[in-house]
Amino acid sequence: MRIRSLGVIDDAVVELSPGFTAVTGETGAGKTMVVTSLGLLLGGRADPALVRIGAKSAVVEGRIAVGKDVSAARRAEEAGAELDDGTLLISRTVSAEGRSRAHLGGRSVPVGLLSELADDLVAVHGQTDQQGLLRPARQRAALDRYAGTAVSGPLADYTTAYHRLRALTAELAELTTRARERAQEADLLRFGLNEIARVEPRPGEDTELAAEAERLRHAEALASAAAAAHAALAGHPEDPEGVDATTLVAGAGRALDAVRSHDPALAALAERMGEISILLSDVAGELAGYADRLEADPLRLAAVEERRAALTALTRKYGEDIAAVAAWAEQGAARLTELDGDDDRIGELTAERDTLGAELAGLARRLTDARTDAAARFAAAVTEELASLAMPHARVSFAVGQQDDPDGVDIGGRTVAYGPYGVDEVELLLAPHPGAPPRPIAKGASGGELSRVMLAVEVVFAGTDPVPTYLFDEVDAGVGGKAAVEIGRRLAKLARSAQVVVVTHLPQVAAFADRQLLVEKTNDGTVTRSGVTVLEGEDRVRELSRMLAGQEDSSTARAHAEELLAAARSDG
Repeated sequence: MRIRSLGVIDDAVVELSPGFTAVTGETGAGKTMVVTSLGLLLGGRADPALVRIGAKSAVVEGRIAVGKDVSAARRAEEAGAELDDGTLLISRTVSAEGRSRAHLGGRSVPVGLLSELADDLVAVHGQTDQQGLLRPARQRAALDRYAGTAVSGPLADYTTAYHRLRALTAELAELTTRARERAQEADLLRFGLNEIARVEPRPGEDTELAAEAERLRHAEALASAAAAAHAALAGHPEDPEGVDATTLVAGAGRALDAVRSHDPALAALAERMGEISILLSDVAGELAGYADRLEADPLRLAAVEERRAALTALTRKYGEDIAAVAAWAEQGAARLTELDGDDDRIGELTAERDTLGAELAGLARRLTDARTDAAARFAAAVTEELASLAMPHARVSFAVGQQDDPDGVDIGGRTVAYGPYGVDEVELLLAPHPGAPPRPIAKGASGGELSRVMLAVEVVFAGTDPVPTYLFDEVDAGVGGKAAVEIGRRLAKLARSAQVVVVTHLPQVAAFADRQLLVEKTNDGTVTRSGVTVLEGEDRVRELSRMLAGQEDSSTARAHAEELLAAARSDG
């Protein structure tokens, strides 16, 4: 990895050994920047506070060896990345303003893609991971990971059934808890539909009645006007000598007909005059019929007004006009049918819920059986590893239990709580010495014991779900003496099958490393390219002496450091 402008690091290159690499240095020298840098390469959160003061951005570049058959390599190639002799180049840039960019194999990619590749490439563990191991949910996840397909298979089926049951239960609860509101809604709909049915409005009836009422209210005026207009057009029967429009137009037409043959233009006017005469006669005839038919009818007017009042009562409640009232009635009838069917729907959903609950209980039992079986094997494997980590009498076990819940599912005649991952509550227990009762690891383990339990868990995982690289950030915190030596020995053993990088302050651990890197600051408080060095020979003895006694020139510390290195080499 090359690291530039990250934290206290100005510009440095970190060369990691294929086996076991220990990263050491004074407190505050920047050792954890190695962990932070690798986290950025693997899609970790980009914190602008990491950018060195005065720099525009921080850059981390890494070269990771991958095989062609590794899923990470295939996923990278699918994203357009190119592999360079079996290695993958990754770059991450974080600006001081908080922007972040990622490049994979020469191609710009979303940061999320780096996170997807991380699980197949590197397992990172630090103090926060130890604290995470204290949470029952993480312990359950660790057990499921160890169990593999024995749990993941039924868990996938369980999860599907769980979400179906949750959705069905929510719908059933909504139907039952709102039964009163739904009954009130149904009563209102039923009342409205009955009111509309009693009136039986016809489409457009309100418009027709409004026109008829207007006509009946002004019947006399309309009849008088029609009679006067008819007299003007066709003459009055009592005044045969009177002049009317029809007679005048007819006379004009006859005058034109006499000379129309002498001029086409005048002939055209004569044609139009004939059309006017016909139109006047038609209008006069219709006016006569209108006047004969129209008569004031107070009874009919009263009936029309009464009908209009009934329609207005509907439009005040259900729509601005009769068409809107009809639409409300159609929608209301459909909704009433739905509400009236709620009782049947509740029965159907209840039966479906019971069936699905029984199915879920069966899947939960399969999960419990698989977890119980895996828990015994997992605990035995971790206990065996603890014996190699200076805890020969410690015993690890898993408590797989359930919690009673009257609203839960029936498991063997017992109603227990259930969740998205089953009905099991998984807890990791530790008995640190013979005669000690198993206690939850959160309560029964010291800091050093917790570090070793986590390391043991990871070593067990390495045998079942291996990744190419393991990074431990001060996993040896709270450990010293013989336990520290055993941790170093166990890390060296793990490094035979994977790359192991450890940020440590313990010389007993660093002595087992195939390569030891020293991170040190310059006088101005920065780590430059020369600030990350590979220690060999005398330099390594000197650093181990400093780690042992804080006095790199102490003859006693040097002798102890040489003894540590010799013991580690003979052990390998």
